[in-house]
Amino acid sequence: MIHDRVERTSSTNGGMRSLGEETITDASNLSPTITRILVVEDFEPYRAFVTSFLREKPDMQVICEVSDGLDGVAKAKQLAPDLILMDIGLPKLNGIEAARQILEFAPAAKVIFLTQESSAEVVHEALQSGACGYVLKSRAGKDLREAIDAALRGEQFVGRGLARP
Repeated sequence: MIHDRVERTSSTNGGMRSLGEETITDASNLSPTITRILVVEDFEPYRAFVTSFLREKPDMQVICEVSDGLDGVAKAKQLAPDLILMDIGLPKLNGIEAARQILEFAPAAKVIFLTQESSAEVVHEALQSGACGYVLKSRAGKDLREAIDAALRGEQFVGRGLARP
């Protein structure tokens, strides 16, 4: 709770209760929503790049990193992240199949593929799996934040330079 002195008195106002001149503000209503992210990427240097990029964003929290599709499914089930950034070419279970499995038990989860695969067929299959975004690894610095914002708004994002299915 944050306590502030105010000059006015009102009964209720957007998360604030007035007690005479002292207003108690519910801090959870003021802080930005933190997006909890699971990163599923088998190439450790690239995973470190993505995690570092996301940690610079105050509204993003990487809650877990894993290196294969099976672990991605297990951690998604265990941690219920808001957003999953996933490669397609993963060991043990490819990203498209992992996304299908995740979205069966967590249909509200947002999945964005972050991959180097650019063929129209793969983009189409990835989006058909239920993913809401597709970003080329080479464009992550330019497209990833936009893809995340679109996903959180419930919109689909396909990175620049890719054929829309």
